[in-house]
Amino acid sequence: MTIEKRVIKKYPNRRLYDTTESKYITLDDVKKLVLEGVPFLVTDKQTGEDITRNILLQIIIEQEEAGSPVFSTDMLQQLIGFYGKSMQGAASNFIQQSLGMLAEQQQAFQQQMTRAVAGNPLGAMQEMTERNMELWRRMQNEFFKATGMSKKPASPTDDTQQEPDDAEQSDK
Repeated sequence: MTIEKRVIKKYPNRRLYDTTESKYITLDDVKKLVLEGVPFLVTDKQTGEDITRNILLQIIIEQEEAGSPVFSTDMLQQLIGFYGKSMQGAASNFIQQSLGMLAEQQQAFQQQMTRAVAGNPLGAMQEMTERNMELWRRMQNEFFKATGMSKKPASPTDDTQQEPDDAEQSDK
């Protein structure tokens, strides 16, 4: 079963028309659709071109200007630096996975906080911390694989982790 996307048309006068609701809408209305998880598509009325990304970028710009920004100047400069370079695809995948993981963590946190109120709060926090660490390790390993810099986690038997032998201890 495929979910039909709501079609929004952008007219030459820059107005957005929601074909499902049969009314003009604003960028705030589009933002509400995003927050509610409603699938949609924005097309240019004249060309039929999909301009959904452009509209979403406009919403991000408005949000960044309205209050406490998510993107610092340094972050934006680094992001721009990836365009047109061989790492652009890897950076895009990394950011997408990071945001997906952040959304998962937020949902898990909300669920765990609900359980914590009813049960053992310290156990819920420990479980959440362990899950977050594992998610970060997985994402980091995927990033390193994608960039060709395969990273292997240190093993508990790694020589750098060994305790000094008896001879070294007696010297101290």
